[in-house]
Amino acid sequence: MLCLEGLLKIVMKLTCDAGTLNVLVDIHGSYCAGKHSKKITCGCWSSQNLLALGGEDKVVTISNHEGDTVRQTSVRSDPGDIQFSVMKTDERASPGESTVSVMVGKKTLFLFNLNDPDNPIELAFQQRYGTIIAYRWYGDGYIMIGFSQGYFVVISTHIREIGQELFQAHNHKDSLNSIAISQSLNKAASCGDNCIKIHDLTELKEMYAIVNLDDETKGLDQLSWTDDGQLLAISTQRGTLHVFLTKLPILGDACGTRIAYLTSLLEVTVENHVEGEAPVAVSVEVEPNFIAVGPYHVAVGMNNRAWFYGLGDNGVEKLKDTEYLGTVACMCLNSDYAAALFEGKLQLHMIEGEDQEVQEDRQTRLFPGRDDKCRITAHAVTADFLFYSTDTGVIQCFYIEDWQYINEYRHAVGVRKLFPDPNGTRLVFIDDKSDGFLYCPVNDSVFEIPSFSPTIKGVLWDNWATDKNVFVAYDDDKVYTYAFHKDTIQGSKVILAGGTKLPFSHKPLLLYNGELTCQTQSGKTSNVMLSTHTFLERSSKDSGSTQLGHLLTQALVLRRFSEAWELCRAQNDADSWRELGRACIHHMEVELAIHVYRMVRDVGMVMSLEEIKGIEDQNLLAGHLAMFTNDFNQAQDRYLASSCPIAALEMRRDLQHWDSALQLAKRLAPAQIPFISKEYAMQLEFTGDYVNALAHYEKGITGDNKVNAICVWVCFCYVCTCNVFARLRSLFFAVSQFQEHDEACFAGVARMSIRMGDIRRGANQAIKHPSRLLKKDCGAILESMKQFSEAAQLYEKGQYYDKAASVYIRCKNWAKVGELLPHVTSPKIHLQYAKAKEADGRFKEAAAAYSNAKDWDNVIRIQLDHLNNPEEAVRVVRHTQSIDGAKMVARFFLRLSDYASAIQFLVLSKCNDEAFQLAQQHSQMEVYADIIGSEATVEDYQSIALYFEGEKKHLQAGKFFQKCGQYSRALKHFLKCPNTDDSLAIEMAIETVGQAKDDSLTNQLIDYLMGESDGMPKDAKYLFRLYMALKQYREAARTAIIISREEQSAGNYRNAHDVLFSMYMELQAQNIKIPAEMATNLMILHSYLLVKIHVKRGDHLKGARMLIRVSNNISKFPSHIVPILTSAVIECHRAGLKNSSFSFAAMLMRPEYRNKIDIKYKKKIEAMVRRPDTSELEEDTAPCPYCGFSLPECELLCPECKNNLPYCIATGRHMVKDDWSVCPHCDFPALHSQFLALLETESTCPMCSEPLSAVQVKRIPDCSGYLRLDELEH
Repeated sequence: MLCLEGLLKIVMKLTCDAGTLNVLVDIHGSYCAGKHSKKITCGCWSSQNLLALGGEDKVVTISNHEGDTVRQTSVRSDPGDIQFSVMKTDERASPGESTVSVMVGKKTLFLFNLNDPDNPIELAFQQRYGTIIAYRWYGDGYIMIGFSQGYFVVISTHIREIGQELFQAHNHKDSLNSIAISQSLNKAASCGDNCIKIHDLTELKEMYAIVNLDDETKGLDQLSWTDDGQLLAISTQRGTLHVFLTKLPILGDACGTRIAYLTSLLEVTVENHVEGEAPVAVSVEVEPNFIAVGPYHVAVGMNNRAWFYGLGDNGVEKLKDTEYLGTVACMCLNSDYAAALFEGKLQLHMIEGEDQEVQEDRQTRLFPGRDDKCRITAHAVTADFLFYSTDTGVIQCFYIEDWQYINEYRHAVGVRKLFPDPNGTRLVFIDDKSDGFLYCPVNDSVFEIPSFSPTIKGVLWDNWATDKNVFVAYDDDKVYTYAFHKDTIQGSKVILAGGTKLPFSHKPLLLYNGELTCQTQSGKTSNVMLSTHTFLERSSKDSGSTQLGHLLTQALVLRRFSEAWELCRAQNDADSWRELGRACIHHMEVELAIHVYRMVRDVGMVMSLEEIKGIEDQNLLAGHLAMFTNDFNQAQDRYLASSCPIAALEMRRDLQHWDSALQLAKRLAPAQIPFISKEYAMQLEFTGDYVNALAHYEKGITGDNKVNAICVWVCFCYVCTCNVFARLRSLFFAVSQFQEHDEACFAGVARMSIRMGDIRRGANQAIKHPSRLLKKDCGAILESMKQFSEAAQLYEKGQYYDKAASVYIRCKNWAKVGELLPHVTSPKIHLQYAKAKEADGRFKEAAAAYSNAKDWDNVIRIQLDHLNNPEEAVRVVRHTQSIDGAKMVARFFLRLSDYASAIQFLVLSKCNDEAFQLAQQHSQMEVYADIIGSEATVEDYQSIALYFEGEKKHLQAGKFFQKCGQYSRALKHFLKCPNTDDSLAIEMAIETVGQAKDDSLTNQLIDYLMGESDGMPKDAKYLFRLYMALKQYREAARTAIIISREEQSAGNYRNAHDVLFSMYMELQAQNIKIPAEMATNLMILHSYLLVKIHVKRGDHLKGARMLIRVSNNISKFPSHIVPILTSAVIECHRAGLKNSSFSFAAMLMRPEYRNKIDIKYKKKIEAMVRRPDTSELEEDTAPCPYCGFSLPECELLCPECKNNLPYCIATGRHMVKDDWSVCPHCDFPALHSQFLALLETESTCPMCSEPLSAVQVKRIPDCSGYLRLDELEH
């Protein structure tokens, strides 16, 4: 008799010797006849109550539990090892086992699909494999087949992969006896050649384990796993049975970073790899059902008994064993107490110390109390607290030190498991609905854990100090990482950070800094790095930008800001820094956010964060930060929960969320409703919602509430300040603020009333209102509505006269336009009015209006055609330069035969051809030539020149030939000019040659000036000007010297000085070296001019020194030798220079000069010569500006460095470095102190004669730029 679990049937198989009869009898007594004609050799049941049988008749039948044949097929050889399973197909498979597999003749594998009976599949294999020994289905339609020659092969039953070997291995050299698969372990085993080989189904190529049975000389037989995979049994040919332990019970516990786990059936290992402690092996007496570990103890137990061991510095010490009142389900330890859960009750007792003096009621306690009708479902112990949950949903927190309850939380449904963090401040629990929650006993807050899998078996909190808010929830296949964000702008919440696949049969024991320590079936531990913590790996810093971005997201989810900072530095990307900044704001890390936004130079965000970083109210701070992230609804919620709820109203006002602002104002600040209504109305008006805008403008008028509002404001200011004047200012400010507000509301009412059609109300309101701008706005609205009369009235009241006049014109109200005209500035309006007056025949008023409109052509037309006032027309034309007006005036003068005036106005009107013809006809070409000026064309100039050429007027012809660029013809006419025009003609000829830059013309003019053409040499000044015009400055300089010499000879010393000075300045401007003769002559002439200045000022010594210099060069002054020597005698005598006076007096006594001496000085000079006084005032010395050598002040040649020294234009002395200044006009040097003294009486520069004041003269501290040696010729 065979029994099949779950089918409620008994199958009795009766087989006769011939094998011809098969009987099925169920519990109801039903009966069916046999299906096979020969002996049945194999059979099996499916999970759908189908029975498959195979016999020696080579027939396979499938029957249901009623005995009816469902399917039948024949095979080519004896069937064996028949099995039910599911093939892989592309179509959606029907539920249940729909495929029958049969080993046929130990050579092939026959696959019969019950849903497709017409297409069975028979698989054959390579002959070298031998015969089929056994096969097993596993996974998603895979079959492992073992062969007699030691091979085993894996194939897939998917139709696309049929016939392909997915894996093949020669596991045993001689023979293979059996194979077995454990689905729970995910392992496959094969036996043969006196050994067992085990493979992992996920990686068949790798050998998991090899077990040798050398004592079994007759060979092995069958192999089989237990359902849970813990035991592997093998029978042998000599009748023995071997049972192997393939996996240990996964028992383990953790306390802090210390873990304890089962490493063999009678051994527990305790280790703390985080703190580097060496593993400790604890030998136990029995195979435990549970393990618990604490800071100083480890406990193991079975059934209702537990053994406690002490973990000390001297090793492991067994302390005691304890029996409980029921079978212990689990146990937790802390440093002093153990808590054991059994049969719905919890016993808390001391681990050791019963002999010490401890209060008896604190040694042990049983939970729940006698009055509690509940069962305890889970518990946990921390250093200070005992937590337990009940089937009624109650979570109790028991404070061990005070030995009393301190907290209670009631959940809606029963609680199955709970997991506190190491400090006991947070607790994760799982209820009967398999939902997860995080509970904070400190404030009784509960947060649902998102995406919490119903298969979760446990929770671990991260023991790393920085990650106290991170925990993981795990099931058999996956670990889910969660982070509890306590302080965010959205409040506290739990988020899912990610998931990590858990290796097969790994149980997590400890989580530390993203690394999960798991216990395996082999009694060892394995570390798994969570995929949510890959940013902690060192190699991650060298990843690409995309990977770095992913790592940054991981770090921010877990609030690992230091690691996120390093990742941002590695990526060095503005987007990454901004992502970090947003995360800092989200988590309210204001200081760090400031540093981050400084990295991206976001000045606005940095300044905003700096303003709020000192706020202690977390809700207020969160509101500000939520506003920065544009989460305005969240910001409002946090503001309202803060100590400053008015901030929510201010935010909504700033955002122009007026509906929300009004709702908040009703609750928080009713006094602000009028102001918000006004601002809302302004927005509605802008969007065109005039009905609601009018309503809100009316609500905004404070009216009777104004006094109350002002009182509130003043009271507030009174409290805030004790200064009387400050209070008065606050009062005035409040009054003006409310007054401006009401005026804006009344203005809005006026505008909206007009737009809504209530024109009278709106217009009256606008007229009463003090604002000019309101009148303009309302006038524009009325004008757009074609209400011109009312619009013009408002414009006029608002003093917008141009707009008012324009609207009055549209309604033909010329009387009002005339009244407003003095105030109107728009030319367009004046023009419209002028046209109207002209049409009425009122020409004076029309002319005035045209003038105001600046329509000058019409003004001229009216003056000429209607008012007969040509003088005014001419004045207007000259003033405005109107071309059309000039044409009208020219035509007028033509009618009067005033050809000169007509020509003038024709030229003014750009009618040059007409003007030329008129001038030619009436002999007015001189007038035309004078009028045309410089604005004519080359053709115009040529026409005029040809006319004058025909008239033999050489000067005018040459002038206009020059203007049109015909220089040769111009020069010819200039040279033909009569003597009366000789000076002007020569000047024009020089200008022409200068412009032409033609050598032949130049030589022609030079010959003329030298007299070679007519035998009459011209004045040398013309030659000088020619050279200047040709920019031949060296020749001009030589000519200037000649001219100067002639002027000196003629006694015109000022002219000679000016010629040399102008030439000196021109050469200096062209960076041409100054000839020494020119420089010397200019110095002597300037010294002569200084004599008069110093003598006039009464400074006889300076005058005498200059006269000595001039007298030493007396030959250069042939016209005034005697007067100069006489002045030298007199001034030297006055200055005390007696010897110099005697020398010049003796010179005057020469026969050629004696008779020319002035009579009044002659006797004195003779007496001076007869009685000579040779005393001489010694001249002061001053340092040379080049070498510093001391030499007399008036000496201009340094005997040391041989340099010609620059001289002072105020005194004639040589310059010194420490007293240097220059004339700002001519740039000649002067001693600063002497120059200022001179300018006290003089108002011009003595060198260039330009007006000059002492204020314009500045001392020059560095004169090195003026001491360039190449400026003077040595």
